[in-house]
Amino acid sequence: MLEKALKEIHRGTAEIIDDERIEKLLKAYFEEGKTYTVKAGFDPTAPDLHLGHTVLLQKLATFQKYGARVQFLIGDFTATIGDPTGKSATRKVLSRNEIRQNITSYTTQAFKILDESMTDIYYNNDWLEKLGASGILELSSTLTVARMLERDDFSKRFASNTPIAVSEFMYPLLQGYDSVHLKSDIEIGGTDQKFNLLMGRQLQKVYAVKKQQAVLMMPILEGLDGVQKMSKSLNNYIGVTDEPNDMFGKVLSISDELMWRYYEFLSTKSLDEIASLKKGVEDGSLHPKKVKEELALEITARYHSDDEAQNAKHEFEKVHAKSQIPTDIPEFSCDGEVWIAKALVDCNIEPSTSQARRDIKQGAVKIDQEKISDEQLQLGVGEYILQVGKRKFAKLKVN
Repeated sequence: MLEKALKEIHRGTAEIIDDERIEKLLKAYFEEGKTYTVKAGFDPTAPDLHLGHTVLLQKLATFQKYGARVQFLIGDFTATIGDPTGKSATRKVLSRNEIRQNITSYTTQAFKILDESMTDIYYNNDWLEKLGASGILELSSTLTVARMLERDDFSKRFASNTPIAVSEFMYPLLQGYDSVHLKSDIEIGGTDQKFNLLMGRQLQKVYAVKKQQAVLMMPILEGLDGVQKMSKSLNNYIGVTDEPNDMFGKVLSISDELMWRYYEFLSTKSLDEIASLKKGVEDGSLHPKKVKEELALEITARYHSDDEAQNAKHEFEKVHAKSQIPTDIPEFSCDGEVWIAKALVDCNIEPSTSQARRDIKQGAVKIDQEKISDEQLQLGVGEYILQVGKRKFAKLKVN
């Protein structure tokens, strides 16, 4: 059982520091029933999670299967500084009101993956605000500026004379202090967080916590393009709150190669089950599309329901395989003749008229299932089915 647990915990990891400690904690759980703590910090900088965020949540859920209590840390205090990791400029900080709104959304989405009964939610404002001036000075004395400038993002900004706020130097120290306060046994995060994660381990030693947390790092998940990391700003993401049809369609849009990465990081199937699927694709007994559909069904059902996932599959087949119109299309109306680019924006299927014109030029826009090429087209009185790409539809009535 211990070997199986370790295999699942190691699955997909990029790096583990102090793997021996993780093994000891698991052994104590199996032999003595002792629980242990696994910390993960989340800065509520946006109200919604995407599947890239859930890679950590999936790993936390795995630890919960093997006796861990998850320390789900909301960085409401550190969010007022802004994590400088990977940033080339000082980040905009959030107001307390923005943070509170985002926290509610985060936890609701997180508990679609985590066992709520095995999760403790903490807010680092509860102890960091109480540190006071003397506590902050004591904390800052544990690290030199030279050591801080070893961070790649800071060193690049320093070399290019890009401003670095003193408060940004405090971010990794404060994140590390969270591990001191919580006495965490393990902390997990992305590979881009390595400096901050190790800070917790270092500070536990400085503050004589009598333990040093193990650190487990997960890779950054690629977005739909298979190249850059999943990000809302890059528009290559699958949101946890996406509608079932969109979620299902987006999963099916990924490449066959990327599909296996998503299986490894996002599926609850065992590694043996995934290996079996991969073998089936390689020997031709399984079609890649069917395997991808299985993944799309699993992910959509997790955030919605089995019925909604099946409905999304049927809708996808209806629209894409049979070139039919979706059952539920949002309806819009306008008075008087309207320019096609403006109509697409007003119907919420294009972000801007310039993007609409580009898509028309590329042949991605259809009216009543017929491609159009005239970007100056004016729509007169009548009803139209507008379509952009394979998944965006709207019904427009021009009065």
